[in-house]
Amino acid sequence: MLIEKFIDYLKIEKNYSSNTLSAYEKDLIEFKYFINENIEKYPIEHAEYKDIRLWIVELVNKNLSNRSINRKVSSLKSFYKFLVKTNTISSSPLLAHSPLKQSKKIQVPFSKEEINSLLDSDSFKGDYRGVLQKTIITFFYFTGVRRIELINLKESDINMDSSTIRIMGKRSKERVIPMLPKLKKSIKDYLNLRLKEFNNKTLEYLFVSKSCSQLSEKYVYRTVNEYFKLVSPKVKKAPHVLRHSFATHLINEGADINSVKELLGHSSLSATQVYSHTSMERIKEVFKNSHPRAK
Repeated sequence: MLIEKFIDYLKIEKNYSSNTLSAYEKDLIEFKYFINENIEKYPIEHAEYKDIRLWIVELVNKNLSNRSINRKVSSLKSFYKFLVKTNTISSSPLLAHSPLKQSKKIQVPFSKEEINSLLDSDSFKGDYRGVLQKTIITFFYFTGVRRIELINLKESDINMDSSTIRIMGKRSKERVIPMLPKLKKSIKDYLNLRLKEFNNKTLEYLFVSKSCSQLSEKYVYRTVNEYFKLVSPKVKKAPHVLRHSFATHLINEGADINSVKELLGHSSLSATQVYSHTSMERIKEVFKNSHPRAK
């Protein structure tokens, strides 16, 4: 089956994550079902652009956002590009397709005050769970890593001697992040407590649950969400907002955007520029110090 071959290609050749593979497969099966149910029962590789247009209209009528629709069509585009590459079809039906216009989505980062008030508070208990969760949030803010990168982090990736952390990013792209003293102390305190909690047991992953298993994505999301409810009125309180905060605060403090790009593990500068919008606090400060009538 072509869809299965394509997913295998993404897994083996492109090193895509399991979540990405699932999303691609779901999109392709959904489109295949659509053409079989609404147009004609023929193989997905024989679909024409008019068929894809009808599917897009169907998705619009289901009130999907333009961003979600573009992502689904992107899955098709990659699939047909693969079919061309393997000489299954001569050309992609999506060659002339233009993505739907979508509004720029600016995520509001946590403020420095919100993060400091949480990390300096007594909201975290002194037991294993409390120390684990505080270390998770500290790690996110001091490194800007993605949620899956934190979950897959191994103890061997932490180098206390050189104060560096090795991160395995998307498509097995490796990067090294410096470990600042406060984060280093936080990790040391956590590891000391972890040794006592699990009777000096050797563990593969750096962060493990109370049951000694690798953390789930849901657990990490819930940790960030629940604690930031205590200090922030923002609607979205996800791990990615901490990544956004990390990048925004660095840039606002004068960090070079290319350096931030390397720290985040982005392959292109355009992906990092999303984080380079100036915060309202910074705008107010510049306005106050620059306007002739402000003094």
